[in-house]
Amino acid sequence: MALVNRLQFFSPSQSSTHFRKPKSVNFHPICSLYYDSSSSSSPFTEKHSFERYQRDEWLYANQVEQITACSFPPDSDSIRQDDIALQLPELKRLLQVLREKRESEGCGGGKCGPGNVFLVGTGPGDPELLTLKAVRVIQSADLLLYDRLVSNDVLDLVGPDGRLLYVGKTAGYHSRTQEEIHELLLSFAEAGATVVRLKGGDPLVFGRGGEEMDFLQQQGIRVKVIPGITAASGIAAELGIPLTHRGVANSARFLTGHSRKGGADPLFVAENAADIDSTLVVYMGLSTFPSVSLKLIHYGLPPNTPAVAVERGTTPQQRTVFAELKDLSQRITSAEFVSPTLIIIGKVVALSPLWPLSLKEASCLVEAK
Repeated sequence: MALVNRLQFFSPSQSSTHFRKPKSVNFHPICSLYYDSSSSSSPFTEKHSFERYQRDEWLYANQVEQITACSFPPDSDSIRQDDIALQLPELKRLLQVLREKRESEGCGGGKCGPGNVFLVGTGPGDPELLTLKAVRVIQSADLLLYDRLVSNDVLDLVGPDGRLLYVGKTAGYHSRTQEEIHELLLSFAEAGATVVRLKGGDPLVFGRGGEEMDFLQQQGIRVKVIPGITAASGIAAELGIPLTHRGVANSARFLTGHSRKGGADPLFVAENAADIDSTLVVYMGLSTFPSVSLKLIHYGLPPNTPAVAVERGTTPQQRTVFAELKDLSQRITSAEFVSPTLIIIGKVVALSPLWPLSLKEASCLVEAK
């Protein structure tokens, strides 16, 4: 049963496992939207960015005048719960508007079936890497649920009638749980809306798109996936790195440096990925890379294997560090890289025109294969 039929799923009056009523509507929710200047240079929708607040302002219609009235409280879970408590009235109203619109079109009582859900990949950040199909769907959606790694430039493409709802996740802060995202998608689809789930990169590459697709299909909702350029492809192309190259790398492997609870340990994965004839691409690996790199070397990758770390790839804020595998972790730390950062490891990295070694040295490295 969906949110539209049982709003108590999001009711602040429920137990602490759901959302509790805020003690003061004027405190926690507004603090969570406070403008954080440290994220102002990011092309992405950081959870406290001013741009994100402007796009989600319709959800906080009665709180605008208090936006600068306070500072952050220490409890991020309270921030999240109180934000959602404030969003509920506007979400309910939007659901009602969509229902009435559907009934006016002769679709009352479910005669026309549910709306469509699109899982849309927005690529690594550059809006020009979007597919034409993705742009068309983004511009025609009724509601768009977007992640933290969807760039602000991509969100600028949303049509004038589209409503945006931030559901991003970052370490230590989930604006929505995955189960809540499932319920939102289902509720609005059942109301007949065209719902777009915007994800950075490709929705089916470390994007949990498969989980959302499986949940919705089990509820009888038709799901369409519009692929995006995953970070590995987009960033490698930006740097002139071929992920595979005859005589250098005969395969490419995408690894996650961050595992869910109960999932495969990234260090265990690294043990089985130390192949000198493959290109390794590590997503979400900033915190674990020091250990992962040691594991890769321990299990057979030469310490001088070319590697590169790329922060905010394909955007104007892109920063890049090239180094041999043994030195890359220290270089990342010195540069104070932040998420999102992608790491590419393998002999193909030396084929980039940006590789700091001389072309002669890079050529010798490749020919040594």
